[in-house]
Amino acid sequence: MSIKPGALRFNTDSMKLEIFRGSPNYEGSASMAGIGTLAAGQWEEIVASYAGDFPASESSGTRAVFGGGGGAPSYSNIIDYITVESTGNANDFGDLTQAGNFAGALASTTRGVFGGRYSPGNQNTIDFVTISTQGNAADFGDLQEGKRGPGGASNAVRGLFAGGYTPTSPAGDKNIIDYITISTLGNAQDFGDLTRVISGLGAFASSTRAVFGGGPVPAQGNIIDYVQIMSEGNAVDFGDLTVSCERIGGTSNRIRGLFAGGQAGPAYTNIISYVTIPTTGNAIDFGDLSASKWHPGGAASRNRAVFAGGYTPGSLLNVIDYVTIMSTGNAADFGDLTRAHQQVAGCSNGHGGL
Repeated sequence: MSIKPGALRFNTDSMKLEIFRGSPNYEGSASMAGIGTLAAGQWEEIVASYAGDFPASESSGTRAVFGGGGGAPSYSNIIDYITVESTGNANDFGDLTQAGNFAGALASTTRGVFGGRYSPGNQNTIDFVTISTQGNAADFGDLQEGKRGPGGASNAVRGLFAGGYTPTSPAGDKNIIDYITISTLGNAQDFGDLTRVISGLGAFASSTRAVFGGGPVPAQGNIIDYVQIMSEGNAVDFGDLTVSCERIGGTSNRIRGLFAGGQAGPAYTNIISYVTIPTTGNAIDFGDLSASKWHPGGAASRNRAVFAGGYTPGSLLNVIDYVTIMSTGNAADFGDLTRAHQQVAGCSNGHGGL
């Protein structure tokens, strides 16, 4: 079956109307197999809107916040912020309620939420900030158990924290997915389980799906899971990463999700890969980060993804990289965080799940 630009379809998975689009030099038609990039042709959601539909972040600039980080003995409570559509160094936003690294982060159009961390000891703390302002975080509630390294993803209503490591019995990585209603303070509830136990996974979402990738190396380290955000239940298989790794950064717009960096066994990687969220399938190579590193904090607007901080052997990093999500290619320099830190948690008020 061939598809020509301008064709329409109703996506029964996302329950959205979509149009098939190609790049300016696209010629002819595409087959169902292999599409998913602009050059090869891709399905995109049709959004009917007027100016009032869009959150303030899309007219004044999407803001990303990055919280926590560091490592023993100097764990950080610092929150930085940037405007994603610009470039430049980060500015101080305020402080988390508790210093620590390896938190998960997610956001709505108004709130940024940070869940879990190590400080030392695995914490169940959930903090929140109002992204459009500046100031210290406040208490939101608690995860079901203290853990570090959960993957955070959300739409405008519900946030998920998936996986993580806890020393409590039975000690080790977990497959539990917690969920919260972002606008309502309170403790997290049980959503379901990932297909495997994992901490330090890359995570992102569209308005309907949350996607989680990576895992222990070498076993299960290339697995990508997904869930329907508004329906509790266990995750199912999405596809595979281009390389088995853990401690990955992740972020997305509504259509495309990016995984970046990570630890592939004893080595660190600079690989950026992508998936098309409304479909399923294996990740595809996107380009490279500016350095091989583990656990950069990811955040995005509709057009741009940023990855901040991380660790490369012997050095903590303050570098912020950026890419244009719907293209492919290597990352460019955005600026610097206010400090060099690994395992920074990032989110924004203009990401793919809104």
